[in-house]
Amino acid sequence: MRITEAARRLGVSPRMLRYRESLGLLPATRGRGTHRRYGEEELAAVRQAMELERRFGVSPAELAFALRTLADPAVGQAVRDLGVRLGRIPAPRRALDFEKEKAMRLLGAG
Repeated sequence: MRITEAARRLGVSPRMLRYRESLGLLPATRGRGTHRRYGEEELAAVRQAMELERRFGVSPAELAFALRTLADPAVGQAVRDLGVRLGRIPAPRRALDFEKEKAMRLLGAG
């Protein structure tokens, strides 16, 4: 189906559907020629994305970035590093830290 019909079935504007596509929130498939053809798989992906946005109170751009952090290890690591620095993600425990904590407990100092 064409974008106008797909947008009508989803209850969004064609412009919003194009925006979601530009963010990477649609499967990368195209129909014949230059016009995108939407099928049930694409509609299901948009519905799932919209449900996640509603459930977690995020925008399409935030959801797209979350997907990028999962797909790109360098981006994911950079976001993790920021989370640790901000104190929102616990710093990973190193084996040496674990052994030090264990020794302190055995000595009764921790």
